[in-house]
Amino acid sequence: MADLRSMSDRDVRWKDGRVFSLAYSAGPDVHAVAAEALGLYATENGLNTAAFPSLRQIQDDVVGIVGGWVNAPDGAAGVLTTGGTESLLMAVKAAREFGRRTRDEHTPNIVMPTSAHAALEKGCHYFGVESRRVDVGPDWRADVDAMEAAIDEHTVMLVASAPQYPQGVVDPVAAIAALAARRSINCHVDACMGGVTLPYLERLGHTVPVWDFRNDGVTSISVDLHKYGYTAKGASVIIHRDRRRRADHAFVTDNWLGGLYGSPAVLGTKSGGPWAAAWAVMQYLGDDGYIRLARTAREATERLVAAIRSTPGLVLRAEPDTTLVAFGTADGIDAFAVADVLAERGWYVDRQGPPATLHCTVNAVHEHRIEEFATDLREAVEIVSSNRASGEATAYGTVD
Repeated sequence: MADLRSMSDRDVRWKDGRVFSLAYSAGPDVHAVAAEALGLYATENGLNTAAFPSLRQIQDDVVGIVGGWVNAPDGAAGVLTTGGTESLLMAVKAAREFGRRTRDEHTPNIVMPTSAHAALEKGCHYFGVESRRVDVGPDWRADVDAMEAAIDEHTVMLVASAPQYPQGVVDPVAAIAALAARRSINCHVDACMGGVTLPYLERLGHTVPVWDFRNDGVTSISVDLHKYGYTAKGASVIIHRDRRRRADHAFVTDNWLGGLYGSPAVLGTKSGGPWAAAWAVMQYLGDDGYIRLARTAREATERLVAAIRSTPGLVLRAEPDTTLVAFGTADGIDAFAVADVLAERGWYVDRQGPPATLHCTVNAVHEHRIEEFATDLREAVEIVSSNRASGEATAYGTVD
């Protein structure tokens, strides 16, 4: 344990609110709830809920709560996955099987904007589906006309994001869903980033576009719980409009000597710990807790946006629809060099592009950190402006 603690000293300080990516914190009390539940169920196995009926109940409860957030209709069905990547893989797999099942399609493609998450590209690679990327509009949102032009008789799914990760804006889900409905194909909404915050921002009176199952053409939605649900890694949910579509991403076989084997997603054996942690945190926070956290994160976001607007040399990429802030630099200032200075002062922000952009995933832990970060950000811009330093991009995910 001492060695583990020593190794962790080299990691980013996300619990201190100095990290604007990868990890989310709603405070030590929420961590304690998650950790206790995680430990209690660490070795329970979600492979077989007949042996562990508590895990079946946990999954039903969690999916039911998320279903309420996304206005799932009667008859909707979902499963817990290990994260947004697995949820998006299952959306691609379901679309491929839908095409095979409904029209014997064996050369399927998926049409999606260039802003859609990289995990969808991964799903296309894994499952033999063509990825058709379409440029976004000048506001960074999906270009519906361009998406329509890319559709052909082999298209099995359209993708919208709520919000998309790179610039933090919500795609025109209603128009994309209507397009999918007219073509009788799947429409997946990637709400891994916004599936928790958007419902509560709407309840708080913010203007929120209709992004969920209230659009008839939406056939599935993914929501990450280990992001703005503030639960332990890794927990996500994918919900389909009906059970038949959920069955499209399941796998069942008896073609071996071990009996009937069934798996609703990629993994077979999976720890019950993240499921239990998600259930416990969601029970602990409840509606009141999530409203408070959504308000806190949004207010911190607005303060950060104001600081960026008031800092010479910085350019906001888009007005954030939720709590994701993307900004770049002007006047020949190197954005990644600014990130280097921030890193020297203990701050971690995503570096992405094109164009070269710094990205902040603002959450509740940043409530009392924005002004300190803004001060260091202004000073970093001044330093880079004076010495004309250059920096390098870093990876969103790594392969070691």
